[in-house]
Amino acid sequence: MESAGVLIELGAVIVGLAILARLASRLAIPAIPLYLLAGLAFGKGGLLPLVTTAEFIEIGAEIGLILLLLSLGLEYSARELVSTLRAQAPAGLVDLALNFSPGFLAGLILGLGVLPAAVLGGVTYVSSSGVIAKLLHDLGRVGNRETPVVLSILVIEDLAMAVYLPMLAGLLIGGLTFSGLVTAAAAVVGVVVFLAIAQRLEVGVSRLVFSHSDEALLLTILGLAVLVAGIAELVQVSAAVGALLVGIALSGPAAKGARALLSPLRDFLAAIFFAFFGLSVDPSQIPGALGPALGLALLTAATKFATGWWSARRAGIGPRGRARAGATLIPRGEFSIVIAGIAVASGVGTDVGALSIAYVLVLAVVGPVAVRASEPIAERLLSARSAERLDVRLSGNRRAQPPRGQTGRPQDRLRGEPGAESGREW
Repeated sequence: MESAGVLIELGAVIVGLAILARLASRLAIPAIPLYLLAGLAFGKGGLLPLVTTAEFIEIGAEIGLILLLLSLGLEYSARELVSTLRAQAPAGLVDLALNFSPGFLAGLILGLGVLPAAVLGGVTYVSSSGVIAKLLHDLGRVGNRETPVVLSILVIEDLAMAVYLPMLAGLLIGGLTFSGLVTAAAAVVGVVVFLAIAQRLEVGVSRLVFSHSDEALLLTILGLAVLVAGIAELVQVSAAVGALLVGIALSGPAAKGARALLSPLRDFLAAIFFAFFGLSVDPSQIPGALGPALGLALLTAATKFATGWWSARRAGIGPRGRARAGATLIPRGEFSIVIAGIAVASGVGTDVGALSIAYVLVLAVVGPVAVRASEPIAERLLSARSAERLDVRLSGNRRAQPPRGQTGRPQDRLRGEPGAESGREW
């Protein structure tokens, strides 16, 4: 009877998430905020708390987090990450300065402490690559001139996560003590050494892992990711970081095949992860976090827009493309919640959890709306500006027009030169 209750409750949860996914598709918004709201509704203090499946959902959420970071790592090889860092460093530094700082300073102003402030800085820094990729595809902007600029910024942010997450995990474990700082520094050095080794060995590793059998390839990569994540957890490094590094180490046919095979499983367990994150937050904390979250969302929407505008202008793209690039970077989503989830799991970021949910809820909805509205708004502003310039030119020409009947150049008339009688209008 107990197993029947577990199955019924779990089935109801999955069906509920499916309904929310359909609703999000119908409303043309990301599903992430709806999953978060569902988690809040079914968590402690919610409308209908789960009774029998909480433990199963927690394990599924952890595997979902591992698959999210594994998929992120599979998108880029170690060589691509290093070359992109060198080529796009200026845009990456501008992005970091404009979008990490507001979250970090807000955390300090709100009295959360240095470590939770560093977590909040990461939440406000990273854009949602999943939401942005879907928007670019849906709006037919994949081939636009500004799209490579947007993608390069997203790649830089992904690379930054490869350094930020190990450092954050070290600090969350050791705190702001000497040992904690040493752990964080060791994590960063470890990532740098890993990338250097991966550039030399990634082809050999991929050949070893690759199989023409989809079943064998899926089991190999999934098992390897979970195994390394467990070892990373054992040595007090985040399991998500271990999965990220596994993805980076793979390239070529192995990575391509893994992306296709893991995609459905990743989407299912990622939905479980977002719902579980909502379960871990007390809904009574959300109303108090809405004010700071709304202010922070408005501020960082403006800083992300400025990042995209500046980067597109640096690439020689016109005002319309700059506006599209800036608006496209506004949505936050999966990786903001991943960062907050790691902090909440460590017991440090309890207050950050509620603020992060409210923040992502605002920008995950406002962001896509801003992306769709950016082109018509830019078109109207530029048309109005062009009309204003035309009016100025016409009024200037009217003021410069000589009285009717006067001919010749003004200097000819003043000097009495023959040109004044030429009959040419000035």
